[in-house]
Amino acid sequence: MKDLFGNALIDYYNGNYTEDIITSTSISEEDILPLPYLFRDYNAMPALEQKALQMCKGHVLDVGCGAGNHSLYLQEKNIAVSAIDMSKGAANVAKRRGVKSIEHKALLKETRTFDTILLLMNGTGIFQSLQHVATYLKHLKALLNPNGKILIDSSDIKYMYEDEDGGYWMNTNANYYGELDYFLSYKGEKELPMKWLYMDFDTLYIACQAAGLDCKLVLEGDHFDYLAQLD
Repeated sequence: MKDLFGNALIDYYNGNYTEDIITSTSISEEDILPLPYLFRDYNAMPALEQKALQMCKGHVLDVGCGAGNHSLYLQEKNIAVSAIDMSKGAANVAKRRGVKSIEHKALLKETRTFDTILLLMNGTGIFQSLQHVATYLKHLKALLNPNGKILIDSSDIKYMYEDEDGGYWMNTNANYYGELDYFLSYKGEKELPMKWLYMDFDTLYIACQAAGLDCKLVLEGDHFDYLAQLD
């Protein structure tokens, strides 16, 4: 990976904000991801994120921390938090913004245990595809202290396949409809395509049952999104 996402965060943090990130998927056109949004404070966060932060207790693992928004809020509340991100640039920015414990690390490389594990901004995306969900859930379960919990959000993107007549044009012979190819570009340079997974709640629930995890719906958002607790 070229880490264009990390480069964009570094530019913004250093005061070199001239343009935003451009994203698209295998089923959607180009869209703008504004860099200021990636540095939002608690008041600018969606209700699902605010609720998840309110539920954090004990030692928290912030997975895919980005610029460190969630970790910084938890630190302000005197909650112990460790952050990780696959993006070297993001980890660098989070550290410079004041996140005390931050590592450039993949989730599957994490070995410490926690009371709360936080996966936000479509946390199921990190699973990449349905075939990897069991591996990730097994690993997440192993990282939980007794009575620990995982807080994860996602969206049911079935609505993106709806036609004008209210029907759906999904190919029933294709993979699960939430499995997408994700494309990102910044300053005219294209990142390598990534696999990204959106999971409807029922599919997540079934996967959790198979992994020996309870799955509860905590809160539903305004646009087919939801927050779930796994324990």
